[in-house]
Amino acid sequence: MTGERARAERFAEHFRAVYLTFHRRDRPRSELPGASRAVLEHLALAGPLTIGEAATHMRRAQSVISEIVAHLERDGLLERENDPGDRRRTLIWLTPGGHEALRRDREVLDVDLLARAMARIPPGQATALNAAMRALIESAESDGAGSDRIRTYEGENYDHDIKL
Repeated sequence: MTGERARAERFAEHFRAVYLTFHRRDRPRSELPGASRAVLEHLALAGPLTIGEAATHMRRAQSVISEIVAHLERDGLLERENDPGDRRRTLIWLTPGGHEALRRDREVLDVDLLARAMARIPPGQATALNAAMRALIESAESDGAGSDRIRTYEGENYDHDIKL
C-alpha cells in the first residue's frame, strides 16, 4: 500500500468519525419538499435561468416548474428578474431567503456542537484543520475533479454554493 493510499484511508476513517460525532440530530433531513429543494439546488448551481430553461435542465414540463417556482416565489425563496442581456427574458433566481433555506437544508453537521469542540483545541490547530480541508478540496479541483461545480456569479467564485 502506498503512503498516499494509507493517508487517504486514515482520512476517510476520520471523516466518518467526524460525521458520526457531529451530524445534526435536531430535525428532519430537510424542511423543503423534494421538488422545491431540487429547483433551488439547480438554480444555485446553474445560476439564474428562465422557467423554460429550468424545465429543460430538469427534464420536467414547463407547467410543473412554473407551479413550483410560483410556490417558492410566494414563500420568498425565489424572485423574477429581467435578463440584463435580453430585457424580453425573465429569469428566476434565489432571494437571500432562498440562499439561507438552502444553507440550512445543507447543514449536515451540528455547528454549535462543532464550535464547542473547536473551542477546546488550540486556535492554531482549528485554523490549520480548516486550511487543510480547503487545500484538499483545491487539490482535487486542480486535477479537474469537481471543476464542473465551480460557478461564478456577480464576479465571485462558488463551489458547492460556498464562496471561495
